[in-house]
Amino acid sequence: MAFSPPPVAVPPAPDTVHWIDTPGALDQWLESLAGEFLALDTEFERVDTFYPIPGLVQLGRGHHYCLVDPAVAERSEAFRAVLADPGRPKLLYAMSEDLELFRHWLGVEPKGVIDLQIGAALAGSGFSLGYARLVETLFGETLDKSVTRSDWITRPLTDAQQRYALDDVRFLLPMYHWVMAGLRERGLESALPEESTRFADELAEQDDPDSHYLKLRGGWTLSPQQQGVLRELVKWREQECQHRDRPRNRVLSDALLIAIAETLPGSLRALSNIQGVPSGAVRRYGETLLTLVDRGRTTDNSGLEPIAPPLTRDQQMFFKQLKRVFRKAAEDADIPIELLAPRKRLERLVQTRTLADNPFFHGWREQIIASVRPDIEELLKS
Repeated sequence: MAFSPPPVAVPPAPDTVHWIDTPGALDQWLESLAGEFLALDTEFERVDTFYPIPGLVQLGRGHHYCLVDPAVAERSEAFRAVLADPGRPKLLYAMSEDLELFRHWLGVEPKGVIDLQIGAALAGSGFSLGYARLVETLFGETLDKSVTRSDWITRPLTDAQQRYALDDVRFLLPMYHWVMAGLRERGLESALPEESTRFADELAEQDDPDSHYLKLRGGWTLSPQQQGVLRELVKWREQECQHRDRPRNRVLSDALLIAIAETLPGSLRALSNIQGVPSGAVRRYGETLLTLVDRGRTTDNSGLEPIAPPLTRDQQMFFKQLKRVFRKAAEDADIPIELLAPRKRLERLVQTRTLADNPFFHGWREQIIASVRPDIEELLKS
C-alpha cells in the first residue's frame, strides 16, 4: 500500500442490527443526512432472470447503519430523491451492479456516486481490488465471506447475513478518508468524483437498447444494411427479455442474432434453415423476426454507427507502441494502466489517430499524461 491507514478510527460493529421498517421512517432517516455522505450497498439475486432481484439495501450515515427491505425502500420518495440528487454524495464500492439494480428496479439513474474501488486504484492500491482485502489491509479486520452467495430474498435473514451486510457499509466512510488523503498527496482530489461519474455514465449508455448492438463485436463483418437489421433484432431482444424477465440467451443468443442479420431471411422456412435457430423460437418469434429483418434492411442505414472491427496486424503493433507510452505515464504516477488507459479507449485512439476531443486529454488524465503527450503526438503522426 502506498499510504498508511486513515487518521480516523473505524466505527465498531453495532451491538444490535437496526432495521428501518416503514417508508416514512426511511424518509425521516434520510432527511437527517444533511450534508453527510451516505454509505450505500445492496444485496440481490440474479440467476435465471434478466433483472437483478433486490434482496436488501444497506445504508450508513456517520456511525449509524441500517438495513432496509426492498419493499420499504421502493416506497420511499426520499430514497429515490437522494439516489438521483448529484448534490448528495453516495459512497459505494464496485458499484456497477448496484447502479444497474437501481436503474431497473426503481427507474432511477443514480447521480453523485463515488466508487471507492476506483478511488483505491487512484490512490495506489492496485486495479480492481476486492473490498474484503482492502478492509483487511487498511483496518486489520477480516470479513466473514461465508454468506456472500447466500439467499438474500428469503426472510428472516440469519444473524451472520445481517452482520455481513452491515460490514459492507461500515468501512466505507473511513475508506473514503484514506482514499482522499492519498489523492491529496497526488494532487488528484477531483479525480475520484470525475472518474466515478464518467464510469456511471458509460454504464448507463451501455444499457441503451438502441446502442446495445455495438456490444456484439462479432457483427463487425456485416454490411451497413445487415448491421441495421442487427440493431433492430438486438433492440427487440432487449425489450423481450425485459418483458419476460429472462436472460438474453434464453430468448436468442448473440450468435444467432448475427446469423439472422447476415442471412436476411424473407420467410419462415429461410429462418428455420439458419443453423442453430430453435424450432420453438421460429414458432414463437418467427413473424416478429421477419418484420424486424424487413424493417432493418429497408431503413436508411448510411448514418448508422458501425460495430468496431478488431485491430489489424499493423494496428496491433501500433497499439503496443502506444500502450508502452501510456504504461510509462501510469507507472510514474503509480496508477494502474487499466484505469488510466482502458483498452477500448486505446483501440479507439489507434483507429481514429486523432487527439481532437479525445477524453484521454481532459480532466485528471491530462496532468498524468502531460509528460508523455509529445511522444503520443509523434506516434500518431507516424
